[in-house]
Amino acid sequence: MTRWTVRDVRSLGVGLAYLLPSFVLFAVFVFIPLGRTFYLSFYNTRATGAITTFAGLDQYVELLTSATFRTGLVATVLFAVYTVPVGIALGLVLATLLNQRLRGINVFRTMMASTIAISAAVGALLWLLLFNPSLGLLNYVLSRLGVPGPDWLIQPNTAILAVAITTVWLTLGTNIIVMLAGLQGVPEEIYEAARLDGAKGFRMFSRITVPMVSPSLFFLFVVDTIAVLQAFTQIHLLTRGGPVDTTRALVYGIYLDAFQNFQFGYASAQSVILFLLVLALTLLQFRFVERRVHYQ
Repeated sequence: MTRWTVRDVRSLGVGLAYLLPSFVLFAVFVFIPLGRTFYLSFYNTRATGAITTFAGLDQYVELLTSATFRTGLVATVLFAVYTVPVGIALGLVLATLLNQRLRGINVFRTMMASTIAISAAVGALLWLLLFNPSLGLLNYVLSRLGVPGPDWLIQPNTAILAVAITTVWLTLGTNIIVMLAGLQGVPEEIYEAARLDGAKGFRMFSRITVPMVSPSLFFLFVVDTIAVLQAFTQIHLLTRGGPVDTTRALVYGIYLDAFQNFQFGYASAQSVILFLLVLALTLLQFRFVERRVHYQ
């Protein structure tokens, strides 16, 4: 058994002293609110947030048997399916094009990655204008092509697509930057050896580029999934959960129940379920998806 010396204890104390500010911040903004959320989920509350009676698991049972919650869960899943794979695939394709050694390519890199500097509120307002059925640019372009433009934010079958398109655009800058960093870390010698063997085009992209940037793909898959499950701003500004709850994702349902209906215990139970859902998905991603990641 290794014995601790005075020097080891002193080094540990110095390290903990440097970490103390971070521990305090995490405690105040993460651990204490998380514990409070778990605690409130077992109680009924007044409109002021004051605890009234112990509810036990009643709120969880009511939540899991609620048609509104099931609708929100379906909306969340569809939102993630429409957003995460498309955003990552588009980021990979654009990053591959931007990785070419051409004159003036940095200008295009800056343009493509510029959405990282735009807040979700500003981006959602921009797309709110684009989705306008009468004055929006999207329906104008479709009309010039002879296609009747839909009422993007009013029709139930297009509202979730509109929110997904906005989210893909908002996350595109981050995806491009991460993928471009991964591509620039691939040794050029690998491509040269592949060209000598006759590989080119899509075959080189699928057999060399994708496996070599798989750590970046996996990172974006995890991070984008968590971000999409927590998306709120674009839903609030574009659809406010409508029409007929088709875009009422779990996070927006928590907001409505907590700050519109003032059911803080019920909203806390939803928050706990969302936390467990994010945790389960992240663990599954590390358990099964990470196996396919090629670390150099």
